[in-house]
Amino acid sequence: MSLRSALARLGAQEDLNFLLTNRIPRHAATRFMGWFSKRRNPAVRTASIALWRLFCDVDLTDAAETRFGSLHDAFIRRLRDGARPVNTDPGTIVSPSDGIVGAFGRVNAGQVLQVKGFPYAIADLLGSVAEAQEWRDGWFVTLRLTAGMYHRFHAPHDLTVEQVRYISGDTWNVNPIALKRVERLFCKNERAPITVTLDSGHRLALVPVAAVLVASIRLPFLDADRNVRSGGQGVRPSKARFGKGEEIGWFEHGSTIIVLSPADCPPVPGLIEGQSIRMGEPLLRSPGGPMPDRP
Repeated sequence: MSLRSALARLGAQEDLNFLLTNRIPRHAATRFMGWFSKRRNPAVRTASIALWRLFCDVDLTDAAETRFGSLHDAFIRRLRDGARPVNTDPGTIVSPSDGIVGAFGRVNAGQVLQVKGFPYAIADLLGSVAEAQEWRDGWFVTLRLTAGMYHRFHAPHDLTVEQVRYISGDTWNVNPIALKRVERLFCKNERAPITVTLDSGHRLALVPVAAVLVASIRLPFLDADRNVRSGGQGVRPSKARFGKGEEIGWFEHGSTIIVLSPADCPPVPGLIEGQSIRMGEPLLRSPGGPMPDRP
């Protein structure tokens, strides 16, 4: 058995995994990781990237760069041109990020599922009862980004950002083990709901949710130099325009994006929980377009 396989087996033990990733000083660990990952000492950089690749399933073959100045640079790597083909069908809303599909389906009277048996209110997620009404009977899809994945997220269609609401919070791990144990976890963690209007007139909410060891959520269209936390809690209006597939922002580690869509923008046929999806692949249908299955 390889060392990576042995570590994976240990990580699969739910009690141990939950203890190691949640019963720690989460905020302190996250601040430390944010500081440590930016160290550019060659020995620190080499060792930390090696450990990251040992513990996580990391694929750097599609990265734009082959060498990194720090672990942080590797976390937030850009991709080489053409690494994520974007579905150009105007009737298709694509995945904003790489990820693993978690719970998804209809919003039921304003509630969605974290996992089976663990509902939460989208009003709590968005930080606004009034704004949640727009998706009260719509759809939701949860996309989980693991630590080794590509961490940038992109526009799922041609769109205009209307506002960003920053909500301070905790940094619970968002892996499946924690989701089965911590009720309303996404509503407890730091997050930055982004309300967008597609050129078709439909509105979506993209909700990046931070997690343990996530140093920040970055949205350069709001502030090119600082993370979204730096501006404090509250709503920040925007009129930023993005073409389908253009980069919106990034996590500085793995985490989650929850997508909320109206009733006439359901998930594409064939979408299943647990499957991997890449940025640019079909995620939702929009009215008037064909019904593309995932490849």
